[in-house]
Amino acid sequence: MMQTRVLPLLLLLAACTTPALKPVAVPPVPSAPVSVPLPAVAVPEPLPQNAAFTAWLGEYRRRVLARGGTPAAVESLLAGIEMQPRVLALDKRQPGDSGSATARFDAYLARQVDVGRINLGVAAANRVSETLAAVHARTGVPGEILLAIWGLETGYGKVTGNFDVPSALATLAWDGRRAALFTAELDAALSIIEKGLASRSMLRGSWAGAMGQPQFLPSSFLAYALDGDGDGRADIWQNETDTLMSIGNYFKQKGWQAGLSWGLPVTVPDGFDRTAIRSAERHKTCVRPLEKHSRWMPVAEWKARGLTGIAAFPADDVSAALIEPDGDGQGAYLVTRNYRIIMDYNCSNFYALSVALLGDAISNRPR
Repeated sequence: MMQTRVLPLLLLLAACTTPALKPVAVPPVPSAPVSVPLPAVAVPEPLPQNAAFTAWLGEYRRRVLARGGTPAAVESLLAGIEMQPRVLALDKRQPGDSGSATARFDAYLARQVDVGRINLGVAAANRVSETLAAVHARTGVPGEILLAIWGLETGYGKVTGNFDVPSALATLAWDGRRAALFTAELDAALSIIEKGLASRSMLRGSWAGAMGQPQFLPSSFLAYALDGDGDGRADIWQNETDTLMSIGNYFKQKGWQAGLSWGLPVTVPDGFDRTAIRSAERHKTCVRPLEKHSRWMPVAEWKARGLTGIAAFPADDVSAALIEPDGDGQGAYLVTRNYRIIMDYNCSNFYALSVALLGDAISNRPR
């Protein structure tokens, strides 16, 4: 109880001993606030991504010069490179094999293989018939497959993309999701410049770095681009002959078997036992699309199991696999090893089947 009285007593004593404060003159408060103009200050917006990209680009320059990159070519490659937000946005929207969990191949096919694209393919076949024959003789790849790749990739050379390829590749490499892939492609673009195969200004294409009429990545250009007309250059941007010869060379080098079709649409009988044809293959690349393939069996075995086709089957001893892209009983295709080569160009059943069926449509259309 004693403690509760100590504090008030001390406060009272302090008040009695504190000297009185002198009055301070307080200026009158204005009736309205005074507006004092402040000097305009330009505040730059922070650009952390651009700063990080610039730092990455400087480190890339240091690495390639340290390992022997030609200084003039390095500076030419990096001149004008900018981080491309649009490239990052498109990359994040990139679909998988079937576009989405609910995407259907029949809808995709209707968009990709329409009357307009078929008719343009027939017109192109007539215009470049001699080139198609020359490519077929040299590579074994039939003209309709060359045309279908050309048509689906760039509308027979009309739409090749207007992105600066080094900027797109550097942006994707810096982003880090697939850094090793796109750094290697940027290295390949540097090699193209160093070897004088194309000028820096020619390196234009898609947001993912694919270039020219066949949409080759820089590494594919180095590996597969060919001079088709004998002028000493492999020009996949402006030259149709070089473009078609380069596509054919790509397929040949990947293992295309001359004289073997890609496959055909088939009908699967009711009650077909799909568990008996399940593949045991384990894939390290292109995993999801290839998981839709059955095991390989000779064509004779497929026919014995009741499959029927709307076109001629390959020879009975040819290995083939079954694909039903929209699910059991909703459209089926029996495909050969050459179909896998088409998938090598773009790892998607939707894409590869569209190439195959567009090629068939062009080939079967009267000219």
